[in-house]
Amino acid sequence: MTQPQRVAPDIVGRPIVRVDGPLKVTGRARYAADNPVQGVAHAVLVCSTVAAGAVRDIDATSAAAHPGVLRVFTDFAAVKLPFDPTTVSFFGQPVAMVAAESLEAATHGAALVQVRYHQAAQLTDIDAPGAFRHPAENQKDYVRGNPEAALGTAAVVTDHRYSIARNNHNPMELPATVASWDGDRLTVWDKVQSIVSAREAHAEAHGIPVDNVRVISPFVGGAFGSAGQTWPHQLLASFAARQLRRPVKLILTRKQTYTGIGYRPTSRQRLAIGAQRSGHIQVTVHEGATETARYGHYEDGLTASPKFLYTSPHMRSTYRVVPLDVNLPTYMRGPGATTGAFALESAMDDLAHLLNIDPVELRLRNEPDHDQSTGLPFSTRRLAECLRRGADTFGWSRRNPVPGVVRDGDQLIGIGMAAAGYHTSRSESDVLVRINGDGSAEVQTATSDMGPGTYTSMTQVAADALGLPMSRVRFALGDSNYPKAPSHSGSRTMASVGSAVFSACTSLRDRMIRTAVVDPASPLNAAHPDEVGVADGRMFLRGNPSRGETYRDLLHRRGWPASDAEQTWTPDDADQRYSMYAYGAVYAEVAVDAALRIVRVRRLHACYDAGRVVNPLLAQSQAIGGMVGGIGMALLERAELDHRDGRVVNANLSDYLVPVNADIPRLGAEFLTAEDTIADPIGVKGLGEIVIVGVPAAIANAVFNATGKRVTDLPITVEKLL
Repeated sequence: MTQPQRVAPDIVGRPIVRVDGPLKVTGRARYAADNPVQGVAHAVLVCSTVAAGAVRDIDATSAAAHPGVLRVFTDFAAVKLPFDPTTVSFFGQPVAMVAAESLEAATHGAALVQVRYHQAAQLTDIDAPGAFRHPAENQKDYVRGNPEAALGTAAVVTDHRYSIARNNHNPMELPATVASWDGDRLTVWDKVQSIVSAREAHAEAHGIPVDNVRVISPFVGGAFGSAGQTWPHQLLASFAARQLRRPVKLILTRKQTYTGIGYRPTSRQRLAIGAQRSGHIQVTVHEGATETARYGHYEDGLTASPKFLYTSPHMRSTYRVVPLDVNLPTYMRGPGATTGAFALESAMDDLAHLLNIDPVELRLRNEPDHDQSTGLPFSTRRLAECLRRGADTFGWSRRNPVPGVVRDGDQLIGIGMAAAGYHTSRSESDVLVRINGDGSAEVQTATSDMGPGTYTSMTQVAADALGLPMSRVRFALGDSNYPKAPSHSGSRTMASVGSAVFSACTSLRDRMIRTAVVDPASPLNAAHPDEVGVADGRMFLRGNPSRGETYRDLLHRRGWPASDAEQTWTPDDADQRYSMYAYGAVYAEVAVDAALRIVRVRRLHACYDAGRVVNPLLAQSQAIGGMVGGIGMALLERAELDHRDGRVVNANLSDYLVPVNADIPRLGAEFLTAEDTIADPIGVKGLGEIVIVGVPAAIANAVFNATGKRVTDLPITVEKLL
C-alpha cells in the first residue's frame, strides 16, 4: 500500500480562481431565501420594545383581519427556544409572529400587532453600578510568579484601561430560513455555518429525531460568525411551518439582525506591563470583562495572547462576564483574540515609547522559546520572521519614532504595527469520496462556505490526492445528508475538513492502485503499489510511465459503476503536546487631519505564518477582508444602545458605519512558505481569523505615532483626538 504523503504541490499552492465564481457572478448561486418552494407562506417577527419584563397582553385583531394574513402566533410554548418566551429578556426578543400569503401582507400585519408589557427595571450598560462581574466558566484565573510584587518593582510600567464598543457582523446576506414539513420530517434551507448543530437544534426544538431533519445551506453570503449557532428566528420558521402545515419563509430585516444573531460583545480590559530598562518584560497583568446575556452565556476568548505571546516571568490573567438584559453575544471574526490583541499590542507600543526602543525590536527582545502559559513547545513559531520581513516590505525603517512630527501638508502622518496570534483549531470530520465510472470524482461533506473559498480549496486538495485535474473533481457541501463536518468557524475548516478530504481521497487512490496491481488483466499487475503514481486520472509505473491504465479503464473492466470510500479524520493529541498557533505582524500608516482630526488609513501590510497556503489567491482575499474588518473596528464600528430601554439606536447601515470603498487604502499581505504537519497532515494552520487580529491595534498605534495621543477606546473617533 502506498503511504499517505502530504499534499503534492501540483494544484495545492496555486492561485486558482473560485470554482463557484461563475454561479455567484451570474446569480445562479442559491442562497437561503432564493430556494423556490411551492406554496410558501411568509413570516415576520414582532419584537419586544422593552429589555426586561413580561408581555401583559397582545391585541392581534387588526393583524388577523388584514388581507392575506394566515395566522398570528402569540404562543411559542410548542417550540423550545433559548429563552423563556413568557418573559422578556432583551429588546428585540420575538414576542409574536405573523404568517401571511405574501411578505408585504406579513410585514403590514406585524405592524398592526399591539403589545403591552409589564416592564421591569432593565440593565444594559456594562459600566453601570449594578453590572456585576462574574468569573468566566471556561477561562479560569491564571497566575505565574508574583505579578503584583514584580509590577511594583519594575523599572518602567505601562498600565492602561482599554475598551471596545459592541460590533455587529452586518453580512450582505440577511439571515433567512425556509422550512417545510412532510409529516414529522423537516427540511430547512438556511444560512448556517454549522450544518450538524443546526440539524440538532431543530430536532431538539421540536422533539423529533435528528434523522428526521435535513438542513441545506450550499451558499452563505457572509456571516463572520453570526451564523455559527441556531438563532430563535430559525426555530420559529420551522415552528410556523409545522403549525400551518405548509412551507414558511422568514427573513430578518436589517434592523432585526442587531438583536437577532449576536454580536462582538462590549469589552473592558486592563493591561499592565512592567519591564527592565533593557526592554525585557518582567511582568504582565491582564484583566478582561465582556457583556453577556442573562438568559444565556457567552465568553470571548480574549485571555490567550497576553499569557504567552511574549516572555514574561510574572503574569496574572483574569476574565469576567457581565450578565445584562441584552441578546446573546457570539463569535465575530477573530473572536476574543482581536479584542485581547488590541490591549496587549497597544500596551507593547506604549512600553516601547516609554523605553525609547523600536516597537519591533521590543517584541524581538521578548520572543519566547516555549509557551509559558502551558509549558509546551511551539509546533512552529516564526513570529520573529514575520516581524522582520513585514517591516522590510512595509518600509518600517523610515518611521520617525517621535510622535506628531511627520506631516504631509495638513495631514499628520503616523506609522504603527502590532503582532498577532490565533490558535490552530482541529475537529473531527467525515468525508465521502467517489470515483465514477467515467473517471471523474465526487467529494461530499456537510461543511459550509461563507466566503473563504471552501469549494475551491477542497477541490484542490482532493484533485492532488486523487491525481485528477480539478475539472474532473466536484466538491459538494452544505447538506446534512452528507457526512458530518464541524462548524465552519474558528479557522478550523481547512485543517479539519481538508485533512479528512486528503485522507479519504488518498485512501481511495491507494485502493484503486491495490486493485490494479492484483488484477491479472491490468497493465500494472504484479507491480509494487509504492511504485505506482497517478496523474490525470491515470495510474502508471513511475519507472516506466507507458505502463499503466486510467481509473475509468479499471472500473469499466471490473464492471464497477463507481468506487467510493468514506473516512473520518480525527485530530490526534498534538494540542496537548504542542502550542499550536498561526502568527502575524501587521503594519499600518495613517493620515490624521491636523485641524479636523479625521483619521484615514493610507496603507496596511502584513506578513503571516499560517502554515501551508492551499490557494494564495484565496489567502490574499481573506487577508484583505480581515484588514477591512479591522479598519471598521478601529475607526468606525459601534452599536449605540439607549440604556433606558436597551434599544440599538443605530440598527441600520446608514448609522452603523462600516468601511466603504473610500475608506480602503492600499492593502497587502504575504505568507511565509511554511507547513505545520504536527497540526495536521496537510500542514495548514488556518488563516481566516488571524488576518484581523492585529489590525485595530496597528492602526491605533499608528494614530499615536501621528498625533502623540494614545486612544484606548475603540472606535477612534474625532472627539477622542481633540
